[in-house]
Amino acid sequence: MSKIAKQTEEWMGNFGDRYTKRNALTVDEANKSYKKRFGISKIELNSLFLGKLDRAIKILEVGSNIGNQLLLLQRMGFKNLYGIEINSYAIEFFRKRAKDISVVQGSAFDIPFKDKFFDLVFTSGLLIHIAPTDINIVMEEIHRCARKYIWGFEYYAEEYSEIVYRGKKNLLWKADFPRLYCNFFEDIELIKEKRLKYSHNDNLDIMFLLGKKSD
Repeated sequence: MSKIAKQTEEWMGNFGDRYTKRNALTVDEANKSYKKRFGISKIELNSLFLGKLDRAIKILEVGSNIGNQLLLLQRMGFKNLYGIEINSYAIEFFRKRAKDISVVQGSAFDIPFKDKFFDLVFTSGLLIHIAPTDINIVMEEIHRCARKYIWGFEYYAEEYSEIVYRGKKNLLWKADFPRLYCNFFEDIELIKEKRLKYSHNDNLDIMFLLGKKSD
């Protein structure tokens, strides 16, 4: 089985269902969890990167799970929000709690939207679950669908590092994802990044905003 097929099978099946159930926080709980972990709430952190953007821009989250990241953006006043998620249980959960946010089932390896359909495309804890051999496919899809901005929040490491995840290999990696984007695409530039240290250990996450130079 290819790594893409393995990843897809895992996240579509019981493994993905269990992940969703473990992380089924309310929007308030999700926002406050960042405060506990990093000393800043998620809305506060989002505002550092997106605060000046027009609230009418069209935004897609790739790997939206139950929708907390999109719901937090909705609280900030963003209106045109979309999600793509591979796990059907997560989508069902999402649709019960979200109003005026469109979510479709699909894969990050083949995003079902036209080129440059969104002003901004983002991931939050999605790229870390893509094998290094396949990351270019997902980044190319994100780049293809984004007209202006690519935004991300992911685990950080200077070099690609695999981590055993829930007793499984080939499912979790840390990397310098904004550097990977900039290395892959000549038309991408780094607008802003922030590395966030965990309050209880020395691990780092990174939030980054990239822009397309041509538009």
